[in-house]
Amino acid sequence: MPDTSVSSGTASGTDLDGKDKAPFTNSKSDEGFNTVNEEVKEEGIFKFDGRKLGITSSVFVIVNKMIGTGIFSTPSGVYKSTGSVGVSILLWIIGGILTFSGLSVYLEFGLQIPLSGGEKNYLERVYQKPKYLATSVFLSQMVLLGFSAGNALAFGRYVLFAAGVDDPDQWTARGLATACITFAVLLHSISPRTGMRLFNILGVFKVIVLLFIVFSGFAALAGNLKIDKPDNFTNAFQHDGIGGGVYNYATALLRIVYSYKGWENANYVLGEIKHPKRTLAIAAPSAVAGATVLYTLANVAYFAAIPKAELAESGVIVAGLFFRNVFGDTAGAKALPAFVAISNLGNVLAVSFAHSRVNQEFAKEGMLPFSKFFASNKPFNAPAASLFLHWLVTVIVLFAPPPGEAYEFIVDLYTYPGAWINSFVAAGLIYLHYRKSENWSSPYHSYFPVTFLFLLSNIFLAVVPFIPPIKETTSYPYYVFPLVGVSVLVLGAVYWAFWKHILPKFGGYSIVAERNTLEDGTEVVRYIKVKHA
Repeated sequence: MPDTSVSSGTASGTDLDGKDKAPFTNSKSDEGFNTVNEEVKEEGIFKFDGRKLGITSSVFVIVNKMIGTGIFSTPSGVYKSTGSVGVSILLWIIGGILTFSGLSVYLEFGLQIPLSGGEKNYLERVYQKPKYLATSVFLSQMVLLGFSAGNALAFGRYVLFAAGVDDPDQWTARGLATACITFAVLLHSISPRTGMRLFNILGVFKVIVLLFIVFSGFAALAGNLKIDKPDNFTNAFQHDGIGGGVYNYATALLRIVYSYKGWENANYVLGEIKHPKRTLAIAAPSAVAGATVLYTLANVAYFAAIPKAELAESGVIVAGLFFRNVFGDTAGAKALPAFVAISNLGNVLAVSFAHSRVNQEFAKEGMLPFSKFFASNKPFNAPAASLFLHWLVTVIVLFAPPPGEAYEFIVDLYTYPGAWINSFVAAGLIYLHYRKSENWSSPYHSYFPVTFLFLLSNIFLAVVPFIPPIKETTSYPYYVFPLVGVSVLVLGAVYWAFWKHILPKFGGYSIVAERNTLEDGTEVVRYIKVKHA
């Protein structure tokens, strides 16, 4: 449990209630509390002045997250779930619309609360009672399910495909995935500047690879293929006898949401963005708009070059099959899947960069066990301990699933709890709009129909996976990923009960939120133990 404490005679300030903005001022009598804060200030834990993200870097953070595993790997699962070419492409367009609705909600929150931590700050602002419950639930989701396993596994699969190696049980791919996440974490831990530069470079590289697929798709539509031209667009909306039903449509949309996921990535590191209101308002819509167009055209390209039956069974390596069907088995064609693998590496770098900082925010506030350790920037002025936590969870998730559709399961598990979190975020914004006593205002306004669309879509994605499917499309039980996802959120509530109530009752202390304003104007919140007199 959090390891800072202070007696009731030395604590001052107010509880975190979302409205009281008065900063907490330290005094000499607060030395027991200041130990952690002074320690992290000396390390520069709250200051990244040399690494501020501008518009270009923010776009690359988002693009690196969005254009990664998803668009190169999930179209197979989407088609297998829907059983229709036309419906699959339509769902990708719908996914773009839902992403824009989510972007609208997050822009309103993010531009009013320009702090690192993303949804954590928004949930804290809206759900103030029971105190700290929303924060604890989000903590559980981000720490336990904020992994890079899907992206890393796709990296391994594409490396093996490029090498011509068959890996039916995927254990070799999982080993390569472990090497991938290890490289990313070590790079960010030892040389954060290099890590940022690399994912900026790979952000451009991934767009080039995706554009190459799109333009190659136009060539495929014209009949320039190494196989007989598949006739996938005749009667495009007919059902092909696989998938179908509300459950499979929901899982298909979850995988599309996974491919788009990343539009909110800059919100996680707002504290490291230059002029966040101006930067985020430009960077986020630009990245999402470009990705939506590219995703739709890429799916047209896949269907233009890959027969339906082959596409349904291609799994993660759908882009690899596309290159083979368009360019044949030449050495150059075999190298193209390696480029996809490299783009997946950029995705892992971007995800580990963002999620480690969310973990560090929790540690800085004293919410994680061993908070001093996970808040530390030692020894290279980078969040190495938080990166290690991200690495540990990723490796566990990589090797936990049995042989089978491990990638699809990991994608669904990663995406599903976000539907619950997004539902509460959207509902919270609606509440702030109509509850005048909250005095809510933001430089950006999300209109009710847009916010309500985001709310309804996420409720649909949260509830429907518990409905048995008409046709199974995976060897894993249909209820596993939603059950695990909900269990992790419930675990957050259990953690809250122990951290906030049970342990304080037996330990003779209370958990109180204190505010501290640093020299650079950054406002820091810490949850501390106040001993009873």
